[in-house]
Amino acid sequence: MLQACLNGARAISQHQRLTADPVALGQEAAAAVAAGAHSLHIHPKNPQGQDTLEPQYVASWLTALRAACPATPVGVTTGAWISPDVPTRLRMIESWSELPDFASVNWHEEGAEEVAEALHERGVGIEAGIWQADAARQWASSSLRNECLRVLIEIQDIPAEDVEREASRLLELVREPAVRAPVLLHGEERSTWAALELASRWDLDTRIGLEDTLLLPDGIRGDGNAELIAAAKFILAI
Repeated sequence: MLQACLNGARAISQHQRLTADPVALGQEAAAAVAAGAHSLHIHPKNPQGQDTLEPQYVASWLTALRAACPATPVGVTTGAWISPDVPTRLRMIESWSELPDFASVNWHEEGAEEVAEALHERGVGIEAGIWQADAARQWASSSLRNECLRVLIEIQDIPAEDVEREASRLLELVREPAVRAPVLLHGEERSTWAALELASRWDLDTRIGLEDTLLLPDGIRGDGNAELIAAAKFILAI
């Protein structure tokens, strides 16, 4: 499975394809799906271009993406930086009128278990984001671990030559319990393409998009998500 991570927490000024307009991102999503993306991960924005979990914005972004890509699963972030206060974050999630197909939960963040439980109760698939070893251990001991749609092993911005060692360490930790969920391996910035190549070699799901990198494998700035997806498909041979 190849997922397109379309925008992330980047400032919309960082690339011409980043936008605070959900309809415009819907067009970007449609191009990514046409290029070969199987699912979509987005960060809904308010009109100022800031990440938000407020229900009216989540609804407008999901509606726009589903209109542009009606057969493609769409997921959202629940990152703690959007609303550091856990009860407030939970209230917003519980008040969503339009539900995503799935949502990512960073297991190292305060309130991760509560956020995952709120999503599970509403029938939203959970992507368990594992950035570090402590988070992997916490997730492995969670009663929700077998309720997750998938596990995201997220390699941070590290040199490409260090990616396999870090990925091996995290993969071993998440595979210790009896886990049924598939694993999606991806990187960001310097680790992006090395992680994607490793996912190909290890036969894991992966993702690519402007959230993770603005650059193609040769270091040239990409035109947008569709070009990144096309480059990933070439590496993955799918």
